[in-house]
Amino acid sequence: AVDATHLAEFHQVEGVIADKNMSLGSLIAFLDMFFKKMGMSNLRFKPTYNPYTEPSMEIFSYHEGLGRWLEIGNSGMFRPEMLRSLGLEEGVQVAGFGLSLERPTMFKYSINNIRELVGHKVKLSDIAANPACRLDKKMGREAEQQSAAVNKI
Repeated sequence: AVDATHLAEFHQVEGVIADKNMSLGSLIAFLDMFFKKMGMSNLRFKPTYNPYTEPSMEIFSYHEGLGRWLEIGNSGMFRPEMLRSLGLEEGVQVAGFGLSLERPTMFKYSINNIRELVGHKVKLSDIAANPACRLDKKMGREAEQQSAAVNKI
């Protein structure tokens, strides 16, 4: 059901990390740093079942405005049988995680109702005050070209 923390659909972001001797502890440390960079430092991890990862964890953060813990993602270590066909080097472990764009946005901008992010409830003043991308700064190739031009002078 659609409510203050659930939409009928959501946008998902996924990540994969592969490294020798990668462990569940490594994944937790990475997720802790990843979410701290988005302003979420109060995390909890709860064991769960996912068909492709074992162990698997749901990731929760405490939302001050709602006064409760919200799931913000899911994660786990890929099962060995999922990795065999990839031909990975011995000792390489693979972790994966996924999260929606909407719930972390609720935390970043102190939004108490996820429905304020879509449709007729969107406040245009919020969009103007919190742009998703910066148009006042050259980035990527445009910045490289500008830098190269300046260096030629």
